[in-house]
Amino acid sequence: MPAAWKFIAWLAVLMSALLPGVAHAQMERHIEAALFAETRAPAPGERTQIAIRMTPEPGWHGYWINPGDSGLPVSVEWETPSGVRFGELRHPAPTLLDIQGIASYVHEGSFTVLTTMIVPSGLKQGTALPITANLNWLACSDTLCVPESASLSTTLHVGDGVPDARGTAVVKDAALALPEPLSGATYARQGEQWIINISEAVRLDPAKARLYPADDGWFVPGAAQTIERLDAGLRVSVAALEGNPGRTFNGVISDGRSAYEITAEMASAGQTPVVQTSQPPQSPADSETEGPSASTADTTRTVAAPDSPQAPRLLLTSLLGAIAGGLLLNLMPCVFPILSLKALSLARSGTDRAEARREGLGYAAGSIGTAMLLGGILIALKAAGQEVGWSFQLQSPLMILLLLVLTSVIALNLAGLFEFRLPALAVGGSARGGWAGGLATGALAALIATPCSGPFMAGALGAALVLPPAAALAVFAGLGLGMAIPFLVIAWIPALQKRMPKPGPWMDTLRRLLALPMLATALALAWVLGRQTGVDGMTIGIAIVAVTGAAFWWFGCRQRSGASAWPALIPAAVALGAVLVMGLPATEPASASVAPDSLHQPFSRETLAELRAAGTPVFVDFTADWCLTCKVNEKMAIETEAVQAAFVEAGVVTLTGDWTRGDPEITRFLADHGRNSIPFYLYYAPNGPGKVLPQLLSAEDLVNLPAEKG
Repeated sequence: MPAAWKFIAWLAVLMSALLPGVAHAQMERHIEAALFAETRAPAPGERTQIAIRMTPEPGWHGYWINPGDSGLPVSVEWETPSGVRFGELRHPAPTLLDIQGIASYVHEGSFTVLTTMIVPSGLKQGTALPITANLNWLACSDTLCVPESASLSTTLHVGDGVPDARGTAVVKDAALALPEPLSGATYARQGEQWIINISEAVRLDPAKARLYPADDGWFVPGAAQTIERLDAGLRVSVAALEGNPGRTFNGVISDGRSAYEITAEMASAGQTPVVQTSQPPQSPADSETEGPSASTADTTRTVAAPDSPQAPRLLLTSLLGAIAGGLLLNLMPCVFPILSLKALSLARSGTDRAEARREGLGYAAGSIGTAMLLGGILIALKAAGQEVGWSFQLQSPLMILLLLVLTSVIALNLAGLFEFRLPALAVGGSARGGWAGGLATGALAALIATPCSGPFMAGALGAALVLPPAAALAVFAGLGLGMAIPFLVIAWIPALQKRMPKPGPWMDTLRRLLALPMLATALALAWVLGRQTGVDGMTIGIAIVAVTGAAFWWFGCRQRSGASAWPALIPAAVALGAVLVMGLPATEPASASVAPDSLHQPFSRETLAELRAAGTPVFVDFTADWCLTCKVNEKMAIETEAVQAAFVEAGVVTLTGDWTRGDPEITRFLADHGRNSIPFYLYYAPNGPGKVLPQLLSAEDLVNLPAEKG
């Protein structure tokens, strides 16, 4: 027994060592965001400036609209009443940051981006306009980059456009920092260089100035530039990349003190570049053409375009996030029972290096393959118009039934009721797993664990659904790889294998001990089945488990006597097959939420909009019965007496979105926030900013929410 506990402690220490500081980095933002409006009472049919101020910690920076060799700029998705429209985000001029040959266009220090909001005509005075900006960006220091997000909310009311003192000051300062638009410029290709001529008088120091292209493909971000003064204007020469972008050049030229926005058209063939009058690019908000209404489904998604020059950076960021999320998933509550399978496999193969490597690779193949299979099905369903999320398989009662039977059989096997010696199912005992055993264990771990969303996973999986299919599958593969990393590390590093306890009789004791979490998993799945299908469905599931358990016990008896064992499984196969064909009772599923009252209501967009318009603080909880992380958060934080008392005192209304059997409205709402998995929590302060909460909640943080100022 001491060796068993020693092994478990050793494994826990190893897992902790593999994840230094990663959870802490996810919980804290290195760039804070704030939302301001130049008026709290915009007039109908008029335009209002909205400012988003970004404040990095010392040593950290954000990115310009074209981040250069690396990075991602601020992107925004707006949630607004129907008819409200927004223009593009307008950035101040960037600076060049070159770290070991990687040149990026960054904002050092605080910076503010502006956009134009157009309020529909015909709205009555006093009409509430709840506005939410769902932001995503990449925060970087010289050594580390962290994807971050924030959800900022405010409520405006249709009025006479009276300026808001604080908002107007922020907007005015931000407008002064924007590059000044020039009246004209031209560009031409001369040999291996681009020549950009700016004829208008500019207040720039040519020795300090630099040209920044708004689009990729023109020149290398860190390339040397020659800037000369010609009369009142400037001439910029820079080595061109192969090929001709064949479009208007948009960019900014800045010397750190003054900055100008230029739009350069190609000069006529055979001509020296001359001035051609051009105007700054027109944003959607400045267009007189009416576009689609900016409802909660109509959003500005800068990073979402698959053919965007920023797509490769989005893929890299999402891939790294998926790997980190998969690695952290090994420590999430929803995967704890599966650690028993990993532990026994590690111990069993510890004395044979080649065997350990085969099993490690098998486990990785099973984990990666299953994650990619689930991701591929999800992509196909989304392409077919289905409203599904990452945990779609657990929204099916039949899948819950299959997992219930599987985990029950594994638990009975671990407990010693029977021995099933096929390598693919040899999770314990004397049978060796090898490649097939590792493959089966990795596939099972991914199947059960991946539906629970942990730190880093939410943003990565949300981004995967806006990437091309091949890139999205790479992100899902990264998730499976992250889950497999601890197993691969142990399998391929002999020094770690030598530190493991030697195989011995203690393994048999540990095997039976680890049957308990598997039985607990089976019990939880039976409960979920009951919540989805009612008592009748749960009774059928338990009956199938009983028949299957008896069949495998008979299988073991016949196996030990030397008789043909397979006929023993026929009754269980027939019973399970009949249920799969006939289906389970279509009983109205139980709700995951508490009984509705004035402070606890089911989630809907309409209810949320009404509460926000009334200035009511709102806590939004997206949960499901099969999400163990959600249930842990509920018991340890949300439903505690301290939190409920604080919410009651502040009048916080909790909206619970039950995703147990899927809900298209919830799926769409999650997608609008760049998510397709749960848990997901939002808090809307009264008439002020709202924010996305961490996926691992604490009672202390929730108690302090009502005290935050909007």
